Amino acid sequence: MFRYFPTNYVWNLSVDLAIEMGARIGEIEEMCAPLQEAARQPDAAGTKAFRETWARMAEKLCTLAEEDESRGRLISAGEKYQRASMYLLTCERLQAHGAPGRVELYARLQELFTKGIKLSGAACEEVKIPYGDSFLSGLFVPANRLKSGERAPLLVQVNGLDSTKEMKYFVGLPRWLAERGVSSLIVDQPGTGDALRLRGLTARFDAEHWASPVVDWLEGRVDVDPKRIGMEGVSLGGYYCPRAVAFEPRFACGVAWGANHDWRDVQKMRVAKEGSLPVPHYWAHVHWVWGAKDQDDFMHIAENVHLDGVLDRIKVPFLVTHGEKDSQIPLKWAERTYEQLVNSPKRELKIFTEREGGVQHSSFDNSMNAGHYIADWVAETLGGHTA
Repeated sequence: MFRYFPTNYVWNLSVDLAIEMGARIGEIEEMCAPLQEAARQPDAAGTKAFRETWARMAEKLCTLAEEDESRGRLISAGEKYQRASMYLLTCERLQAHGAPGRVELYARLQELFTKGIKLSGAACEEVKIPYGDSFLSGLFVPANRLKSGERAPLLVQVNGLDSTKEMKYFVGLPRWLAERGVSSLIVDQPGTGDALRLRGLTARFDAEHWASPVVDWLEGRVDVDPKRIGMEGVSLGGYYCPRAVAFEPRFACGVAWGANHDWRDVQKMRVAKEGSLPVPHYWAHVHWVWGAKDQDDFMHIAENVHLDGVLDRIKVPFLVTHGEKDSQIPLKWAERTYEQLVNSPKRELKIFTEREGGVQHSSFDNSMNAGHYIADWVAETLGGHTA
């Protein structure tokens, strides 16, 4: 794990995630060098300083992108806008719920992401999926070289506790799948991304409630093979995904990128101050995500967030991955998930070690090697290609 801030795990996690999304090391140095003292300050003061330096870099990139645009250099401009949105995403993620300007910061990063995708010509379609009286937003990335009328296999990809669809897009799994003939749909499900921030859709333990409408929507697309739709979830998505695949039989496979078999136990550990936290102001954050009134209400909600008694319903191939040195979720929970997949015709437990990298939580220390492993497994399972 790259540790720019020796005493601050949460900030190191954020920097490492930015690197995995495509941040430039020179820009990271420019943003982080002034923050050494702030990294030791309480959350409110520290995250404000972090936001200021990263947002300043984002706006600097926007100025450079505007200069590119004025000269007709749209590909260069698009790349800079995307990187600017990435930096805003990184600092927005650290802000407290209700922090002044957070909603505006999020809206700005979405604006820059959209502009960057458009100018760069990336094969990425922003979509809306009907969900009750609202909708879920997603990013649809088609398989490479898809012919007119051809139906490709597809992997639905969902967030963890604090990630967003833009983050998952930048990390690269959709691109690696597209190279292997598999399309992607990355979704901001309830409790994440703009579903939470802009429409107040909070998380729920019964992930099939929102996963089934996603499959309904995909079945209406002429470029998706409805018999070859899988699902992947990262971090807390390592709970959501197995749960959804268990109760939505139309999924053809599942992948947990970081197992999360018993999140209720993880919360009890965190109350006891065991294990690393993913964001500052953690308890306020999870109350917001789950729509809890207070700590007692949240702990009551968390009692439902486990996979015991669920996984024997899964009758399709399933890949469970975990980092050997995950400091957030104990390795034993990956082993428990694998053990309970008794009716999966093709179950696999992949522990990422120092040899291949990806040993930290959801492989944020080396997403590419782990992501390629997942992409290969998905391609082999859903009928894509690996050569």
